[in-house]
Amino acid sequence: MSELRTEISSLGEFGLIDHLTKNFEIQNASTIVSVGDDAAVIDHFGKQTVITTDLLLEGVHFDLMYTPLKHLGYKSVIVNLSDIYAMNATPTHITVSIGISNRFSLEALNEFYEGIHIACEKYGVDLIGGDTSAAQKGFVISVTAIGEIAPDKYVKRSTAGSGDLICVSGDLGGAFLGLTLLEREKKIWLESPDVQPDLEGEKYITGKLLKPEARKDIIEFFEKNNITPTSMMDVSDGLSSELLHICKQSNLGCRLYEEKIPVAEDSRNAAFKFGLDPTACALSGGEDYELVFTLKQEDYDKVTLNEDISVIGYMADIEEGCKLISKGGNLFDITAQGWNAFQ
Repeated sequence: MSELRTEISSLGEFGLIDHLTKNFEIQNASTIVSVGDDAAVIDHFGKQTVITTDLLLEGVHFDLMYTPLKHLGYKSVIVNLSDIYAMNATPTHITVSIGISNRFSLEALNEFYEGIHIACEKYGVDLIGGDTSAAQKGFVISVTAIGEIAPDKYVKRSTAGSGDLICVSGDLGGAFLGLTLLEREKKIWLESPDVQPDLEGEKYITGKLLKPEARKDIIEFFEKNNITPTSMMDVSDGLSSELLHICKQSNLGCRLYEEKIPVAEDSRNAAFKFGLDPTACALSGGEDYELVFTLKQEDYDKVTLNEDISVIGYMADIEEGCKLISKGGNLFDITAQGWNAFQ
């Protein structure tokens, strides 16, 4: 029996938007007018507004050979919410715009929007608009996220101080190893289509890539414990790359301890299996969507209350440079080898 396939052209643009957004319910008091008008209206009641946007392109940022559409919808939201949390803010609204070729059916788009819906519900965010367009080929996704923050509580990259602790949430390198595994299996499958993918025991790393989470819990922990980071970023391009941004924009150097960098056991085992160095994966991998941030030293006792936060080094004067202290005690320059969209 052939799968049901509804051509998108049968609905028209407004019919399509109505169909895809009919299950989205408003969750925030700040949402005055949502999907279905010429523009949305939001009121943040005296709070400051934080805005970020991301473009995801098929063949550049994702591969539909191993990315389920529901996961892709979910991840498209998460990568934007992560940027809002990285400002110490709370995301409240998103807009989603897509460009699609006629190879995508209505059922395929339903899957994609189901993932968006799950992310919105989980993180308490309202979908308030967007656009749909025909594209020549492939799948183009643009998501804009809007958040709110109490006046002047936002955290930038440029405000770290010398001697501040460098901290990171969660663990690193897993998403890169998930990508490595899926790319390997794709290559094998393309050469021998009758060979089934071997993903046995690799649920952790594939999950880190295909279904990342944004660190809402860390921002809530800060608020509850009266902690304000002195600088912060999310880890989308790799720890070393993000840390160098903080150093450059804060006009400082840093010291990073290799032995303190958190790598999950599953990630470490996968790295060894692929003949890769777990530390290199953590430093350069990217797409972990953890938070890297700096804190004043007096916050050390508070931050150790959270088992999901690791203190991995400290900010130094600019003359000291940006160095990694290896497990053997040697000093290495930290270099940005992470994701470069224009290579």
